[in-house]
Amino acid sequence: MASTIPAGTISSHLAVRPDWLALRREAALEPELTIVDPHHHLIDRPESGRYLLPDLLADIDSGHNVVATVYLEWLSMYRADGPEEMRPVGEIEFANGVAAMCASGSYGKPRVCAGIVGHGELTLGSRVAKVLEAMIVAGGGRFRGIRFISASDPEQAQWGATLSRPEGWLRDAKVREGFAQLAPLGLSFDSYMYHPQLGDLVDLARAFPATPIVLNHVGGTIGLGRYKGKRETVFADWSARIRELAACPNVHVKLGGLGMKVFGFDVHEGELPPSSEQLATAWRPYIETCIEAFGPSRAMFESNFPVDKGSYGYGVFWNACKRLAQGASASEKADLFHGTASRFYRLGI
Repeated sequence: MASTIPAGTISSHLAVRPDWLALRREAALEPELTIVDPHHHLIDRPESGRYLLPDLLADIDSGHNVVATVYLEWLSMYRADGPEEMRPVGEIEFANGVAAMCASGSYGKPRVCAGIVGHGELTLGSRVAKVLEAMIVAGGGRFRGIRFISASDPEQAQWGATLSRPEGWLRDAKVREGFAQLAPLGLSFDSYMYHPQLGDLVDLARAFPATPIVLNHVGGTIGLGRYKGKRETVFADWSARIRELAACPNVHVKLGGLGMKVFGFDVHEGELPPSSEQLATAWRPYIETCIEAFGPSRAMFESNFPVDKGSYGYGVFWNACKRLAQGASASEKADLFHGTASRFYRLGI
Protein backbone atom coordinates (compact mmCIF):
# COMPACT_ATOMS: atom_id res chain seq x y z
CA MET A 1 0.00 0.00 0.00
CA ALA A 2 1.20 3.47 -0.81
CA SER A 3 1.45 5.50 2.38
CA THR A 4 1.76 8.82 0.57
CA ILE A 5 -0.05 12.02 -0.06
CA PRO A 6 0.37 12.39 -3.84
CA ALA A 7 3.04 14.94 -4.69
CA GLY A 8 0.76 16.68 -7.21
CA THR A 9 -2.04 17.17 -4.71
CA ILE A 10 -2.77 20.69 -3.46
CA SER A 11 -2.61 20.15 0.27
CA SER A 12 -1.76 21.88 3.51
CA HIS A 13 0.42 18.83 4.23
CA LEU A 14 3.79 17.88 2.84
CA ALA A 15 4.04 14.99 0.38
CA VAL A 16 5.45 11.76 1.80
CA ARG A 17 8.55 10.54 -0.05
CA PRO A 18 9.37 6.95 0.97
CA ASP A 19 12.68 6.87 -0.92
CA TRP A 20 13.85 10.04 0.84
CA LEU A 21 12.73 8.79 4.26
CA ALA A 22 14.64 5.55 3.69
CA LEU A 23 17.90 7.54 3.65
CA ARG A 24 17.68 8.03 7.44
CA ARG A 25 17.48 5.08 9.80
CA GLU A 26 18.16 5.25 13.53
CA ALA A 27 18.26 2.54 16.17
CA ALA A 28 15.59 3.13 18.81
CA LEU A 29 16.76 4.87 21.97
CA GLU A 30 15.45 3.35 25.21
CA PRO A 31 13.62 0.62 23.24
CA GLU A 32 11.83 -0.74 26.33
CA LEU A 33 10.12 2.56 27.17
CA THR A 34 6.36 2.06 26.86
CA ILE A 35 4.70 4.36 24.33
CA VAL A 36 1.06 5.14 23.68
CA ASP A 37 0.73 7.16 20.48
CA PRO A 38 -2.27 9.39 21.27
CA HIS A 39 -2.72 10.98 17.86
CA HIS A 40 -2.66 9.41 14.41
CA HIS A 41 -4.97 9.09 11.42
CA LEU A 42 -5.96 6.39 8.96
CA ILE A 43 -7.05 7.54 5.53
CA ASP A 44 -7.88 6.37 2.01
CA ARG A 45 -9.10 9.03 -0.39
CA PRO A 46 -7.70 10.58 -3.58
CA GLU A 47 -6.85 14.04 -2.22
CA SER A 48 -5.07 12.70 0.86
CA GLY A 49 -3.58 9.39 -0.26
CA ARG A 50 -3.74 6.05 1.49
CA TYR A 51 -2.52 5.27 5.00
CA LEU A 52 -4.23 2.28 6.56
CA LEU A 53 -3.45 -0.31 9.22
CA PRO A 54 -0.60 -2.05 7.35
CA ASP A 55 1.08 1.31 6.73
CA LEU A 56 0.82 2.35 10.37
CA LEU A 57 2.07 -1.04 11.59
CA ALA A 58 5.05 -0.79 9.24
CA ASP A 59 5.91 2.61 10.78
CA ILE A 60 5.42 1.33 14.31
CA ASP A 61 7.84 -1.52 13.53
CA SER A 62 10.80 0.81 14.10
CA GLY A 63 12.18 -0.63 17.33
CA HIS A 64 10.10 1.46 19.75
CA ASN A 65 7.74 -0.13 22.27
CA VAL A 66 4.43 1.25 21.01
CA VAL A 67 1.72 -0.68 22.84
CA ALA A 68 -1.41 1.27 21.85
CA THR A 69 -2.65 4.18 19.78
CA VAL A 70 -5.52 6.65 19.68
CA TYR A 71 -7.28 7.30 16.39
CA LEU A 72 -8.10 10.95 15.60
CA GLU A 73 -10.81 11.99 13.18
CA TRP A 74 -9.90 12.85 9.62
CA LEU A 75 -13.36 13.59 8.17
CA SER A 76 -13.00 10.15 6.66
CA MET A 77 -14.95 6.91 6.09
CA TYR A 78 -18.30 8.62 6.60
CA ARG A 79 -21.48 6.74 5.80
CA ALA A 80 -22.52 7.20 2.19
CA ASP A 81 -26.18 7.68 2.98
CA GLY A 82 -28.63 8.33 5.79
CA PRO A 83 -29.18 11.62 7.64
CA GLU A 84 -26.33 14.06 6.98
CA GLU A 85 -25.60 14.68 10.65
CA MET A 86 -25.28 10.93 11.33
CA ARG A 87 -22.80 10.19 8.55
CA PRO A 88 -19.67 10.86 10.71
CA VAL A 89 -20.69 7.82 12.79
CA GLY A 90 -19.23 5.78 9.93
CA GLU A 91 -15.74 6.93 10.89
CA ILE A 92 -16.20 5.52 14.39
CA GLU A 93 -17.45 2.23 12.95
CA PHE A 94 -14.37 2.08 10.72
CA ALA A 95 -11.89 2.84 13.52
CA ASN A 96 -13.58 0.39 15.86
CA GLY A 97 -13.26 -2.30 13.20
CA VAL A 98 -9.51 -1.66 13.01
CA ALA A 99 -9.35 -1.76 16.81
CA ALA A 100 -11.13 -5.12 16.87
CA MET A 101 -8.65 -6.50 14.34
CA CYS A 102 -5.72 -5.46 16.51
CA ALA A 103 -7.37 -6.59 19.75
CA SER A 104 -7.38 -10.11 18.30
CA GLY A 105 -3.60 -10.22 18.57
CA SER A 106 -3.31 -11.26 14.93
CA TYR A 107 -1.52 -8.04 13.99
CA GLY A 108 1.11 -8.01 16.70
CA LYS A 109 1.36 -6.34 20.09
CA PRO A 110 0.17 -2.77 19.37
CA ARG A 111 -3.49 -2.16 20.17
CA VAL A 112 -4.17 0.28 17.36
CA CYS A 113 -7.22 2.53 17.81
CA ALA A 114 -7.57 1.51 21.45
CA GLY A 115 -9.13 4.94 21.87
CA ILE A 116 -11.17 6.72 19.20
CA VAL A 117 -11.83 10.44 18.74
CA GLY A 118 -14.39 11.37 16.09
CA HIS A 119 -15.83 14.51 14.58
CA GLY A 120 -18.82 16.08 16.26
CA GLU A 121 -20.55 18.83 14.34
CA LEU A 122 -21.05 21.23 17.23
CA THR A 123 -22.88 23.71 15.03
CA LEU A 124 -25.87 21.37 15.45
CA GLY A 125 -26.16 22.70 18.99
CA SER A 126 -27.97 20.39 21.40
CA ARG A 127 -28.97 18.15 18.46
CA VAL A 128 -25.41 16.82 18.36
CA ALA A 129 -26.22 14.74 21.47
CA LYS A 130 -28.01 12.11 19.38
CA VAL A 131 -24.97 11.86 17.09
CA LEU A 132 -22.65 11.48 20.07
CA GLU A 133 -24.86 8.78 21.56
CA ALA A 134 -24.72 6.88 18.25
CA MET A 135 -20.93 7.21 18.24
CA ILE A 136 -20.72 5.80 21.75
CA VAL A 137 -22.61 2.73 20.56
CA ALA A 138 -20.55 2.43 17.36
CA GLY A 139 -17.30 2.72 19.31
CA GLY A 140 -17.84 -0.48 21.25
CA GLY A 141 -16.42 1.04 24.43
CA ARG A 142 -13.52 2.78 22.66
CA PHE A 143 -15.08 6.12 21.68
CA ARG A 144 -13.66 8.83 23.92
CA GLY A 145 -14.65 12.18 22.47
CA ILE A 146 -14.57 14.49 19.50
CA ARG A 147 -12.25 16.87 17.75
CA PHE A 148 -13.58 20.15 16.39
CA ILE A 149 -11.00 21.99 14.29
CA SER A 150 -11.31 25.76 14.46
CA ALA A 151 -7.98 26.66 12.81
CA SER A 152 -8.53 29.68 10.60
CA ASP A 153 -6.29 32.36 9.12
CA PRO A 154 -6.83 34.92 6.30
CA GLU A 155 -3.68 33.67 4.53
CA GLN A 156 -4.19 29.93 5.01
CA ALA A 157 -4.87 29.31 1.31
CA GLN A 158 -1.20 30.18 0.70
CA TRP A 159 -0.14 27.00 2.44
CA GLY A 160 -2.89 24.85 0.95
CA ALA A 161 -5.45 24.98 3.76
CA THR A 162 -8.53 25.39 1.61
CA LEU A 163 -11.18 24.61 4.23
CA SER A 164 -12.32 27.97 5.56
CA ARG A 165 -13.72 28.20 9.07
CA PRO A 166 -15.28 31.22 10.79
CA GLU A 167 -13.13 33.31 13.09
CA GLY A 168 -14.08 32.96 16.76
CA TRP A 169 -15.92 29.70 16.14
CA LEU A 170 -15.37 28.45 19.70
CA ARG A 171 -17.16 31.54 21.03
CA ASP A 172 -20.24 30.93 18.88
CA ALA A 173 -23.38 30.35 20.96
CA LYS A 174 -24.58 27.40 18.88
CA VAL A 175 -21.15 25.73 18.99
CA ARG A 176 -21.10 26.12 22.76
CA GLU A 177 -24.59 24.68 22.99
CA GLY A 178 -23.18 21.62 21.23
CA PHE A 179 -20.04 21.61 23.37
CA ALA A 180 -22.22 21.48 26.49
CA GLN A 181 -23.38 18.00 25.44
CA LEU A 182 -19.93 16.45 25.92
CA ALA A 183 -19.46 16.38 29.69
CA PRO A 184 -22.84 14.76 30.50
CA LEU A 185 -21.87 11.90 28.17
CA GLY A 186 -18.41 11.53 29.66
CA LEU A 187 -16.69 12.74 26.50
CA SER A 188 -13.59 14.86 25.96
CA PHE A 189 -12.70 17.56 23.44
CA ASP A 190 -9.65 17.67 21.16
CA SER A 191 -8.95 21.12 19.75
CA TYR A 192 -6.74 22.26 16.89
CA MET A 193 -6.29 25.93 16.09
CA TYR A 194 -3.55 28.38 15.15
CA HIS A 195 -1.70 30.22 17.89
CA PRO A 196 -3.51 33.61 17.49
CA GLN A 197 -6.76 31.81 18.39
CA LEU A 198 -5.60 30.28 21.68
CA GLY A 199 -7.51 32.90 23.65
CA ASP A 200 -10.74 31.37 22.35
CA LEU A 201 -9.79 28.03 23.92
CA VAL A 202 -8.89 29.72 27.21
CA ASP A 203 -12.34 31.26 27.30
CA LEU A 204 -13.99 27.94 26.43
CA ALA A 205 -12.04 26.02 29.08
CA ARG A 206 -13.01 28.54 31.75
CA ALA A 207 -16.66 28.41 30.71
CA PHE A 208 -16.77 24.58 30.84
CA PRO A 209 -14.35 23.53 33.62
CA ALA A 210 -15.87 20.02 33.85
CA THR A 211 -15.07 19.12 30.23
CA PRO A 212 -11.63 17.55 29.61
CA ILE A 213 -9.84 19.36 26.75
CA VAL A 214 -6.62 18.57 24.93
CA LEU A 215 -4.84 21.09 22.73
CA ASN A 216 -3.42 19.44 19.61
CA HIS A 217 0.00 20.12 18.06
CA VAL A 218 1.36 22.48 20.76
CA GLY A 219 -1.14 25.14 19.69
CA GLY A 220 -0.33 25.57 16.00
CA THR A 221 2.36 28.25 15.88
CA ILE A 222 2.25 29.65 12.35
CA GLY A 223 5.59 30.01 10.57
CA LEU A 224 4.32 30.95 7.11
CA GLY A 225 2.84 33.98 5.38
CA ARG A 226 3.05 37.16 7.43
CA TYR A 227 4.66 35.17 10.27
CA LYS A 228 7.56 33.83 8.20
CA GLY A 229 10.93 34.96 9.55
CA LYS A 230 9.36 36.16 12.81
CA ARG A 231 9.83 33.03 14.89
CA GLU A 232 11.01 34.86 18.01
CA THR A 233 8.02 37.23 17.98
CA VAL A 234 5.60 34.38 17.34
CA PHE A 235 7.19 32.31 20.09
CA ALA A 236 6.80 35.10 22.64
CA ASP A 237 3.13 35.52 21.77
CA TRP A 238 2.47 31.78 21.69
CA SER A 239 4.26 31.03 24.97
CA ALA A 240 2.29 33.69 26.85
CA ARG A 241 -0.97 32.20 25.57
CA ILE A 242 0.17 28.67 26.41
CA ARG A 243 0.84 29.63 30.03
CA GLU A 244 -2.58 31.24 30.27
CA LEU A 245 -4.19 28.10 28.87
CA ALA A 246 -2.19 25.85 31.21
CA ALA A 247 -3.74 27.68 34.17
CA CYS A 248 -6.99 25.90 33.27
CA PRO A 249 -6.74 22.52 35.07
CA ASN A 250 -9.09 20.78 32.60
CA VAL A 251 -6.71 21.35 29.65
CA HIS A 252 -3.96 18.99 28.46
CA VAL A 253 -1.52 19.41 25.55
CA LYS A 254 -0.18 17.15 22.81
CA LEU A 255 3.50 17.49 21.99
CA GLY A 256 3.82 16.93 18.27
CA GLY A 257 2.54 18.04 14.90
CA LEU A 258 5.68 20.12 14.35
CA GLY A 259 6.31 18.37 11.04
CA MET A 260 3.32 20.10 9.47
CA LYS A 261 3.88 22.73 6.79
CA VAL A 262 2.18 25.47 8.82
CA PHE A 263 4.94 25.53 11.46
CA GLY A 264 7.41 26.73 8.86
CA PHE A 265 10.30 24.40 9.65
CA ASP A 266 12.42 23.44 6.64
CA VAL A 267 13.68 19.96 7.59
CA HIS A 268 11.85 18.49 4.58
CA GLU A 269 14.11 20.49 2.26
CA GLY A 270 17.30 18.69 3.24
CA GLU A 271 19.14 16.26 0.99
CA LEU A 272 18.75 13.80 3.86
CA PRO A 273 15.81 13.47 6.25
CA PRO A 274 16.48 15.14 9.60
CA SER A 275 18.09 13.25 12.43
CA SER A 276 16.49 13.03 15.85
CA GLU A 277 19.17 15.41 17.14
CA GLN A 278 18.16 18.02 14.55
CA LEU A 279 14.51 17.70 15.44
CA ALA A 280 15.13 17.87 19.18
CA THR A 281 17.21 21.03 18.77
CA ALA A 282 14.56 22.75 16.63
CA TRP A 283 11.65 21.75 18.84
CA ARG A 284 13.18 22.15 22.29
CA PRO A 285 11.81 25.66 23.05
CA TYR A 286 8.24 24.58 22.24
CA ILE A 287 8.34 21.24 24.01
CA GLU A 288 10.08 22.54 27.12
CA THR A 289 7.67 25.49 27.38
CA CYS A 290 4.66 23.17 27.19
CA ILE A 291 6.03 20.69 29.71
CA GLU A 292 6.98 23.50 32.10
CA ALA A 293 3.53 25.08 31.80
CA PHE A 294 1.34 21.96 31.90
CA GLY A 295 3.61 19.52 33.71
CA PRO A 296 4.23 15.94 32.47
CA SER A 297 0.93 14.77 33.94
CA ARG A 298 -0.96 16.97 31.45
CA ALA A 299 1.33 16.56 28.42
CA MET A 300 1.71 13.71 25.92
CA PHE A 301 3.98 13.13 22.93
CA GLU A 302 2.02 12.46 19.70
CA SER A 303 3.16 11.34 16.25
CA ASN A 304 0.44 12.96 14.11
CA PHE A 305 1.17 10.38 11.41
CA PRO A 306 0.86 10.24 8.47
CA VAL A 307 0.58 14.05 8.34
CA ASP A 308 4.05 14.61 9.82
CA LYS A 309 5.55 11.82 7.71
CA GLY A 310 6.33 14.40 5.03
CA SER A 311 9.10 15.69 7.33
CA TYR A 312 10.59 12.63 9.08
CA GLY A 313 10.22 8.96 9.87
CA TYR A 314 8.25 7.47 12.74
CA GLY A 315 11.26 5.97 14.52
CA VAL A 316 13.26 9.19 14.22
CA PHE A 317 10.32 11.12 15.68
CA TRP A 318 10.21 8.98 18.85
CA ASN A 319 13.98 9.23 19.21
CA ALA A 320 13.65 13.02 19.09
CA CYS A 321 11.02 12.88 21.83
CA LYS A 322 13.27 10.70 23.96
CA ARG A 323 16.13 13.14 23.53
CA LEU A 324 13.84 15.97 24.61
CA ALA A 325 12.88 14.01 27.73
CA GLN A 326 16.42 13.02 28.74
CA GLY A 327 16.40 15.19 31.84
CA ALA A 328 13.05 13.89 33.08
CA SER A 329 12.62 11.44 35.94
CA ALA A 330 11.35 7.92 35.29
CA SER A 331 7.84 8.85 36.43
CA GLU A 332 7.82 12.01 34.29
CA LYS A 333 8.90 9.99 31.25
CA ALA A 334 6.16 7.48 31.96
CA ASP A 335 3.61 10.29 31.91
CA LEU A 336 4.94 11.92 28.75
CA PHE A 337 5.13 8.72 26.73
CA HIS A 338 2.13 6.72 27.90
CA GLY A 339 0.67 7.61 31.29
CA THR A 340 -0.99 10.92 30.46
CA ALA A 341 -2.47 9.58 27.23
CA SER A 342 -3.71 6.43 28.93
CA ARG A 343 -5.41 8.43 31.69
CA PHE A 344 -6.88 11.09 29.42
CA TYR A 345 -8.31 8.60 26.95
CA ARG A 346 -9.08 5.98 29.63
CA LEU A 347 -7.10 3.20 27.96
CA GLY A 348 -6.20 1.27 31.11
CA ILE A 349 -2.53 0.91 30.09
